[in-house]
This record gives sequence, structure tokens and C-alpha cells, in this order.
Amino acid sequence: MKSQIMDVLSDRVRELGPVPEAASPYTNFKLTRDDDGIAWLLFDRAGTSANTLSADVLEEFDHVLTELETHRPAGLVIRSAKASGFIAGADVNAFRGANDARGVGIEMLRAHAVVDRLEALRIPTVAVIHGFCLGGGLEVALACQSRIAIDDARFGFPEVMLGLHPGLGGTARFPLLINPAQAMSLMLTGKTIDARRAKSLGLVDAVTQERHVRGAVKDAVFGRLKRAQPGLLNNLLNAAPARGLLANRMRREAEKTAPRQHYPAPYALIDLWERHGGDKVAMLRAEQTSFAELMVSPTAQNLIRVFFLREQMKKSARSGHGIEHVHVIGAGAMGGDIAAWCASQGLRVTLADMKPEPIAGALKRAADLFKKTVRKTTEVRDALDRLIPDLAGEGVRNADLVIEAVPEKLELKRTLYAAIEPRMKRDAILATNTSSIPLQELRVGLQRPENLVGLHFFNPVSRLQLVEVVAHDGTDAALFSRARAFVGAIDRLPLSVKSSPGFLVNRALTPYMLEAMVLLDEKIDQAVIDDAARKFGMPMGPVELADQVGLDICLDVGDMLRAKFGDALPPTPAWLRGKVARGELGRKTGKGFYTWRDGKPERIASQVIEREPSQEMIDRLILPISNVCVAALHEGIVDNADSVDGAMIFGTGYAPFRGGPLNYARTRGIEDVVTTLRNLAQKFGDRFTPDAGWETFR
Repeated sequence: MKSQIMDVLSDRVRELGPVPEAASPYTNFKLTRDDDGIAWLLFDRAGTSANTLSADVLEEFDHVLTELETHRPAGLVIRSAKASGFIAGADVNAFRGANDARGVGIEMLRAHAVVDRLEALRIPTVAVIHGFCLGGGLEVALACQSRIAIDDARFGFPEVMLGLHPGLGGTARFPLLINPAQAMSLMLTGKTIDARRAKSLGLVDAVTQERHVRGAVKDAVFGRLKRAQPGLLNNLLNAAPARGLLANRMRREAEKTAPRQHYPAPYALIDLWERHGGDKVAMLRAEQTSFAELMVSPTAQNLIRVFFLREQMKKSARSGHGIEHVHVIGAGAMGGDIAAWCASQGLRVTLADMKPEPIAGALKRAADLFKKTVRKTTEVRDALDRLIPDLAGEGVRNADLVIEAVPEKLELKRTLYAAIEPRMKRDAILATNTSSIPLQELRVGLQRPENLVGLHFFNPVSRLQLVEVVAHDGTDAALFSRARAFVGAIDRLPLSVKSSPGFLVNRALTPYMLEAMVLLDEKIDQAVIDDAARKFGMPMGPVELADQVGLDICLDVGDMLRAKFGDALPPTPAWLRGKVARGELGRKTGKGFYTWRDGKPERIASQVIEREPSQEMIDRLILPISNVCVAALHEGIVDNADSVDGAMIFGTGYAPFRGGPLNYARTRGIEDVVTTLRNLAQKFGDRFTPDAGWETFR
């Protein structure tokens, strides 16, 4: 037993080699030698919690390599001194605002020279990897002769998410090391893999635990560790004929999710490999040019902007929340999925409903979700143990946060609050998941209205990252801060909004979907309408989105918003009410505008696109989104333009490569947007009238 305890404890302490001297000639590295003459190089970038690569870090790394070449050790071990992992990639700050491809190319040439120099060292080199090893960090590891992974390691190339492909030699080294089809798939999708998967692919030579690191390092340096070697299949797939066939297949797959005109990076990577995959030197040289050209493209710069929007939204949630027990009322699609997500993030959750059937359905969906998102069987079990059925609703007494997710009926919610508020702890947060009812109306009759906030999640909860955190004019500021911190703690992105009909996202999306109904009234085929939105870059068209959301919900939200904003919204066609009355509600009933099977819309012959959508059609769908976003900013519903853009991207999937609806307006030209809206208003009605906020928006 004592031995087992010691083993567990030793696995919590990273093996970093000999203790470095306090004084070091390097800012970001510590270099020591052990009794076997092996050099241990610890990467510990100054002033950061995670290691990233930058020009100054690589310059210092180059000086370290000079020392190693001069005083050659028996071998070299590269490790991170950070708890967070090996190297998280490049410092993305250096990418912002890049507009000179030639200048970027020169920087990449210098960076390549350092990594090439590491690869050329005439001693055994070993990367020992824990935690995240991503992007440029993985490229540094690939330049080492051996790679040893701790069993918690994760590997990946996320550059495609920034509109780029690997730029430090990864496009050349990775497909030569492992099956090139699998290597390309990982680079094209940005997916991460764990240590065991990396070992099976041949990316790492060994997977071990911390207490065995020293032995594994010695085995690698002194030739006792069997290194992964590319097989005959790798050579065949890297040959020109196979590259041509595979490249065509890769392009067809990429087109399904990333059209070339919007996302050039996957196609640039495929082109690189098809042309130069059999020639490492040529591939390395061509990679630098391709990377530099992508870096200065509008797509990459907008996706880099999106990266920082995400970071800003994360930072807004950095404070304590004190929430350990969440009680969710309403086990329907939203309430059940909110409860499951909270349980997956380590919180104790009680789930209440008036009937046992919805709770049973929610638990089944939760089990399915956990199997997909949680890696270990024991962790799936633990997550399910944290999700507690509570038909009697007793969990409300001890909960730190109560989330109400019952149907969108004002009197129903008020009746519920009257029943549960006297049973809640005085400092507990009462949160509503309402998507449309203003909190000013919900707080009427509450004993402690200052404890009421909105936590508006989006469907599906496990995929859409945004949560609108809604305040009314009497919400307690400290409690609101706790609610925002809670959202960050469950790995969601909080958007602070003031209570107003539709808040931000629904208010902006409603004209998008209702305008599609008007276009249908004009006898335009729904496939053409949806194609217009996809042509702009939206993840799905407004007709399909309406089916996904539910036509009954679209109708309710549209009626509510028209009651508030009148002719600023498109009219609701009578035939839409008819579809709802007949129970044709979209995906959830299997029939709406589309017929749905296995969660996907069926495309029938009559829905084949008959004509190319016009720019006017695209403008009718898209520009009202920007118009509403400007209005929300002007009215103080949201306090800054970056938050608006982030919300629309992370809550609706608004074309990320355009950087958000307000960034799109700036890029297109505000005068052009306003003029186009005025022309549309003259032709189609007042719903296109530019908001007064455009006069001050820049």
C-alpha cells in the first residue's frame, strides 16, 4: 500500500532533471547536465503560465543550440517547466495585423533555421511531453529524434482554426513520420489526439509516467528505445500518384465544411503536399511562402481576431463564483442538457420536473453526451453520479444556483418563482434560461428581485459556447459577477447583456429567419434562400435554421419582438401559423420546411438549387443582422462592439472568417452598408431602415 501511495505521489511531480542553478544566462530556458552527461533543457517562458514560441524565444533557443554544439553532451532532453504542458504553439499576438507577406516570410525563414538546427544536432535528442503539445510546439518535438509522452499528453495542429497551416516544418516532417493520410487529416481538421493514439500512429516512441521518465530518457539517448519508423505504406502514400488521388479526395471532404473561397488554408496545405510531399527540402521551402501568404489574408486576420475575442470573453469571467450545487427546474431539451453540461464540468446537479419521463430522457441524453465527451469510463460514471434526479424538487433548498428552464410563459414562470423562492438560500442565484421574456417582467412579485439574472444557453448546449448573462436594472452587481464567473467555470463564454426583448442574439437572428419567410412568400425556393446564406459564409441557411430552432419558437419570438419593435421586423406570414397549427414544427417533429431523418434535412428534387442567389438576396438576409447589432450597441444592451461580434460568432456560428457582423460592416464600408440598407428600405419597406446608431459607429 505504501509503495502504491508513493507511486501516485511521484506521478504528480514532474521529472525535470538536475536542479538548475539560480543564475542562468538565459531568460526563458534552463540548461543542466546529469551524471550521465545528458543535457536537460527546460523551457520556462518568463512571465507566462504556458510556453509559446516567439521571435525572441527562438533567438534565445538558437543561442542554446550554439552552446550545445560547442560543448556537446551525450544527449539532449527538451522539457517544459510549466504545469500546463509542453508548448502551446506560437505566440498569436505576433500574428495580429500582419500585412506584409515578404516580411512574414523573412521571419519564417529565421524560425525555420532554428528548428532545422535542432534537427541537425549530432547527438540524440529527446522531447519529453506532458499536457498540451500544439502547433509550433509539436513542430519542435518533430525536429527531435525521439518523443516520449506522459500519459496525459495531447497533440495537435490547430493552425487551421486561425486560417493557417503549420509553418515550422510540420507540413514536411509530419507526413513523413506517420501515415500521410492520417497526418493530413489531423492538420486539416485541427483535432487533438491523446498519448495512446499518438503512440499507435507512430508520432511518439513511448508513453510513460513521470516516475519512469529518467529511465525512458536513458533508453532513448543510449539507443535502447525502439523508435517508430515509417513503414512501406507511408512511402507508397507519399509517392506522386497516391498524393494526387488522396489530394482530390481531401479537397472534396474540405469543401463540405470549409468552402475554398472562404477558407483557403486547407487547400493551400493540400496543394503543398500534393506538389512537394515526396521532397522534404522543397516542402520546407514552399511551406514558408504559403504560410506567409495565408498570414496576411483577410480570412486569417479575421480568424485571429476571433481567437482574441474568445480570450477577452474568457477573461470577463475570471472571479470567484462559490457555486457547487446547481438545481435545474425543467428536464426538457434545454433544461436537461444544461444540467448534463454542468455535471460534466464537475458540479453537483439536481434535476427537477413535474413528471419522471422528461427526467429519464434527460439522463439518457446525458449518458450519451458523456460517452462522447469524457475520455475515461470512471469519469463517465462520476459525471452521471453528479446528475441527480429530483422529482420532488428538494434540491432547491441547498442549491447555490437555481436555473429555471420551463416553457416561455410569463405566468408559469412567475408561479414557479413564488413557489421556490421561499425555499431557496438567501444568497442563492435565481437564473432563468428565458430566450425572450424581459427580466423586468419576471421580477414582479419576487421577494429578492436583486438575486434574479438570466442565463440564456443556446441549443445544443454542448456545442454552442455562448451564454447570455442578463441583468435587469435591479440586479445585484456582485451576484451578477458570480453568475458570469460560473459561466466561465463551466467552460462557456459569458456575454453580459441588459434585459431587453430578445436580448442580443435572438433579436439579431429573428429578422434573418423572418426575411427568409418573406422570400418564400415571393415564391423563391427554400434551397436558393439557404444557399444565399451559405454563400455568404453562414453555417446553415435561415430556413434550415428555423427548422432546427422549431417553427413554434420562431413564431413566438417573432410575435414578441414585433410587439416591441413593430415594422422594424418582417411580417409573419399567415401560412407559417398554419404550419405550426398542423404540428409541422421542424426537426423535433420530423417535418417543417424540410423533412428530417436521423437529425438531418432531406434534400428532395424540388429543393435542388435552380439559380444562383443574388447579392440583393444575400443583403436582405445578412445586413439586418448588422443593423440590429448596431442598435443593441447604440441602446447599451451590450457595452462594446467586440462583445457583439464574439456573441454572434460563438452563439450563432456567424461566418467566423468575416470576424462578426460589425467587423463585416467595417470591412465592407459603413457608408456602403448604410446606403444599401436605405435602398432596400425604399424597395421593400421600413424594416431595412438604418438604425440611428450607424451615425456614431466606427
